[in-house]
Amino acid sequence: MSTSPAVVQKAPGGRADSADVRPDSWWHLPATTSVLGAVALVLFGLRGIPGAESVYALARSRDINPGGIVPQSITVPSMGAAIVLSILALAISAALWVLQARIARPRPAVRNALLAVFALTWILAFLTWVISERTLGVATLLQGTLTLAVPLAFGALSGVLSERAGVINIAIEGQLLFGAFGAALVGSLVGNAWIGLLAAPVMALVMGALLAMFAVGYRVQQIIVGVVLNVLAIGVTSFFFGTVMRQNPGMFNSPLRLPTLRIPVLADIPVVGQVLFEQNVLVYLMWIIVAALTVALFRTRWGLRVRAVGEHPRAADTVGIAVNRTRWINVMMGSAVAGLGGATLTIGTGVAFGEEMSAGKGYIALAAMILGRYHPIGALLAALTFAFADSLQLRLGTMSAAEGGVDIPGDFLLMLPYVVALFAVAGVVGRVRVPAANGTPYIKQ
Repeated sequence: MSTSPAVVQKAPGGRADSADVRPDSWWHLPATTSVLGAVALVLFGLRGIPGAESVYALARSRDINPGGIVPQSITVPSMGAAIVLSILALAISAALWVLQARIARPRPAVRNALLAVFALTWILAFLTWVISERTLGVATLLQGTLTLAVPLAFGALSGVLSERAGVINIAIEGQLLFGAFGAALVGSLVGNAWIGLLAAPVMALVMGALLAMFAVGYRVQQIIVGVVLNVLAIGVTSFFFGTVMRQNPGMFNSPLRLPTLRIPVLADIPVVGQVLFEQNVLVYLMWIIVAALTVALFRTRWGLRVRAVGEHPRAADTVGIAVNRTRWINVMMGSAVAGLGGATLTIGTGVAFGEEMSAGKGYIALAAMILGRYHPIGALLAALTFAFADSLQLRLGTMSAAEGGVDIPGDFLLMLPYVVALFAVAGVVGRVRVPAANGTPYIKQ
């Protein structure tokens, strides 16, 4: 990699210290934020609707809200608020210019904090502009975000489990689809959504077993195996849907739904109450699995062995770790977790199974895993980011036909989640450290 000589310093031994070497691409990030900030200022601010107001609905009348600490709604002038937010975004961009130019290797925590504040201000500027003369329910938007994030998060966690052990998991799409299929089919046969929930991870294990057998057992190229398994899942589920489910939907494809588990008192907290504490069991399972997997991977002997298998399998084998068995177990565990995500698509939302209903969510989950740097918490945050874009396009789609305000073309709204995924992954994938042995079969010597 070529470097900028202005920031190269010599170590005591006469060599350049790599920590003081600034890559030539240092300006990419501040340049991107500057362009986005300028777009926000011109489009959302200066070209906004004069005299229009944007309303954010926050607290409900039945919420626990002593003294009205959280107002029921906030009304701001659309044009003025968007201009202020855009200027703030540009100020953060200027701070990034200074940080990247003066420090060869800025601390990731500082840079990421600035990026997070920039993203927040930019999104608020966009929302303020787009809801001009309208009202946006913040709790509704966030609740939709969490609901849409569940299958993505489970799929991303499946990828973390597999790829931390060195097996590339492109088959997340097929695992989600098999989980949704199993939950709907078994749940309909017994007339119980809870039984369908148990069947979802079991059905997804079929995909996991096939992936492990070919990738670990027969050492087939793992990306090709994953793609083939996705196609297989689409073919199998479409066949049964067309020949069995469609013929007798009452018996084989009833729209069952898991009950909402409301936590008293906590569910009445303004804004976040109904978002976090008024959900079905799959949402609560998501939080539990993220926490448990984070501790297990980075605070237990099991996690150390898994990461050793993914980084240096031969060294792991030398100290007595069964490399291929560990990979088998992790792939199977990941498939079961993805099956829970598939259950969200059917019994989690109360809809019947449909052909190809995963609709690319497995690939978005794969992007969330990469953006989250193969860490359970990072994968969850990335899934929430993509789900927010999806929830926003759904909410704006219902508002676009309203009188007045800003009307965004529906085709643009449909591609919004994928655009966000593309730019998010493109911005960090070059700096993500992949497990060293990821995708490399292990042959015991």
